[in-house]
Amino acid sequence: MDYVIIVAGGQGLRMGLPVPKQFALVAGRPVLMHTIARFHEADPLLGIIVVLPADQHDYWNDLCREHDFRIEHTVVSGGETRFHSSQNGLRAIPDDVDGVVGIHDGVRPFVSVEVIRRCYAEARRSGSAIPVVPVVDTLRIVGEGNGSHNVDRSQFRAVQTPQVFSIGLLREAFRQQWRPEFTDDASVVEGIGVKIGMVEGNRENVKLTTPLDMLVAEELCRM
Repeated sequence: MDYVIIVAGGQGLRMGLPVPKQFALVAGRPVLMHTIARFHEADPLLGIIVVLPADQHDYWNDLCREHDFRIEHTVVSGGETRFHSSQNGLRAIPDDVDGVVGIHDGVRPFVSVEVIRRCYAEARRSGSAIPVVPVVDTLRIVGEGNGSHNVDRSQFRAVQTPQVFSIGLLREAFRQQWRPEFTDDASVVEGIGVKIGMVEGNRENVKLTTPLDMLVAEELCRM
């Protein structure tokens, strides 16, 4: 059986919202519900694990009742860092399961079904897959004394989620102790010397972080 761990630990501070950003309404429904529904659409048999801060569980349950949200999922508590939240989600998968698991940002509701399926297919083939898109902005690297110089953007990719791995591989990776360089789940897997596979992502798969992102999200829902 395959799984997805949807990590939703944001507070919405940069948005100035009265609720955490994963609960903000887009097209009349909380962002997190849109995200869960996208994965259910990609694979109705996927085991869905949602990682939320412990003090948000009751509020989430109330939202599910209010919006009559019935897609089956398991809720577990988050940890001190993204690393520990992913680790907690991974522990919710039964020990005897041998499949692949994706880890996804709860506030990326516009990942395409095609990208989800592409990531899972590549992870089944090679053990790992992350979606990436080319960098479109000009990039400069900053050195000492505020000096900077242009870099060749063709050598860079912007990384998205879901980041998908074989369950056994991810369990091995998360036996490591947390380190500051673990900025995403792929970097944790790289920490045990594993090369990460890349697949094409989709531009709409943005992480909702600012008020402008929420305006874009409303427009995307109308498309």
